[in-house]
Amino acid sequence: MANNQGSVFVVCGPTAVGKGTVLKEVFRRGTNLWYSVSATTRPARPGEIDGRDYFFVSNEEFDALVAAGDMLEWAVVHKVHRYGTPRKPVERAMEAGKTVILEVDLDGARQIRKTMPEVKQIFIAPPSWEELKARLIGRATECAEEQARRLETAKTELDAQGEFDVVVVNDSVADATEQILHILGISE
Repeated sequence: MANNQGSVFVVCGPTAVGKGTVLKEVFRRGTNLWYSVSATTRPARPGEIDGRDYFFVSNEEFDALVAAGDMLEWAVVHKVHRYGTPRKPVERAMEAGKTVILEVDLDGARQIRKTMPEVKQIFIAPPSWEELKARLIGRATECAEEQARRLETAKTELDAQGEFDVVVVNDSVADATEQILHILGISE
């Protein structure tokens, strides 16, 4: 029996580095890719669909997933709601031979590294600290207080980039996309 087991890649990086933008382009250009949908205890926002954007679960359901070992990683975000990566959908995608991409924060990457050390971990970095600040401020989606909090977290994340297997500098979406496609083994 042939082993068509898929592979898993973790993608991490600080706020406003462009992870979402780069990954959208990777998925547009790549084939046989599967993006993990996170579970969360927060309520759905207008337009969000359960199972597509997140798996929206109660605190009790989340507790049961954690207790059963059914979360690859999880964390409390902004001291209120919990988010995590359900294990079973990832395992099913791998069994189907898919290349699985998990976009997680630094703590999530560290948790996954302990439970799945074979996973390749990619850190997306900004070309400079000044550029990261400009991107965060330029997107104008957070108040000044939230921007300051995110930049403090970004310092910790940037300090940890040496923990990752490879660092991709997002100096342009096109270049970062090419590098990630190459890492995934699906570059043109």
